[in-house]
Amino acid sequence: MRYNRFGNTGLVVSELCLGAMTFGTKPGGRFGQIHGLDQNASTALVKQAVDAGINFIDTANVYTTGQSEEFVGGALKALGIRRSDIVVATKAMGAMGEGPNDSGTSRKHLLDQMDASLERLQLDHVDLYQIHGWDPVTPMEEALRALDDIVRSGRARYVGVSNWAAWQIVKALGIADRRGWAPFVSLQAYYTVAGRDLERELAPMLLSEGLGLMVWSPLAGGLLSGKYDLSADSPEGEGRRANFHFPPVDIERARPLVDSMRGMAERRGVSVAQIALSWLLHQQVVSTVIVGAKRADQLADNIAACEVELEAAEMAELDRLSALPGEYPGWMFAAQGAYSAGKISERRRPK
Repeated sequence: MRYNRFGNTGLVVSELCLGAMTFGTKPGGRFGQIHGLDQNASTALVKQAVDAGINFIDTANVYTTGQSEEFVGGALKALGIRRSDIVVATKAMGAMGEGPNDSGTSRKHLLDQMDASLERLQLDHVDLYQIHGWDPVTPMEEALRALDDIVRSGRARYVGVSNWAAWQIVKALGIADRRGWAPFVSLQAYYTVAGRDLERELAPMLLSEGLGLMVWSPLAGGLLSGKYDLSADSPEGEGRRANFHFPPVDIERARPLVDSMRGMAERRGVSVAQIALSWLLHQQVVSTVIVGAKRADQLADNIAACEVELEAAEMAELDRLSALPGEYPGWMFAAQGAYSAGKISERRRPK
């Protein structure tokens, strides 16, 4: 297990992060096909992850309506893990009730949910508190001020965001800088070799502004695990992806990718999933990859991806097969930027 600096902070996190979306037994909900682990099973996965060197756990208040947080807290307590040895992240924004103030990023909701999350986690603080998505109703300044108050109170060490656009994040960074508030230090976003949309605007922004990237659904909901037949218009096979098409993936573009990764996997005697995860771990913008599992063997397979080193030719092949089609103004940047780049000799160019 390798460890990375988390964005521009001094926080150090494992290259894999244990995702706790599978924790919880409450029926129903949007992600009802994903969760299902009771406290004992959740604790066993936490122990397996920590024993393998993972020091980062990510959950959210909406996962099984708070039960995921309860099970994370129960696992940490049962295992006797020192608070200083684990990095805990949670999120808020989604609906936690039927009331008009039971969702969103209002000051009321964020402060209420911070307290509720800490109670469920049995902690006095989290290391990373994240806005879970974009709220079109609440003014950005209100949400950012609430997050700053949470940091200043000691209930969170850092704040981050998930599923925002690049312009929204940069605007928030500017507001925080002007006001002297705690800035976002990270983005949690979807990114896979079969879904590289993040590279258009978000990845360049993250590298420019120094934010860390936490990757969610690195196997595209299991589509890149290699266990699905992609010859049809929709994936066929056992697992939640066969009935729960999330996140959306262009099957036509994914098909040759999976075929290529299967060959790479067979040559090494590893799983296709390990190849897909390894591709992500090779990306400069990635701080940590969130892996979730329901079984010990699934988690073990994901952890083993840390040992897979892809060759330059293999990376080039996967990049070619998954390359995004040109989109304005990106193709104009490449064309016009060549004028300036050509003025600098290769030997004088900064490394």
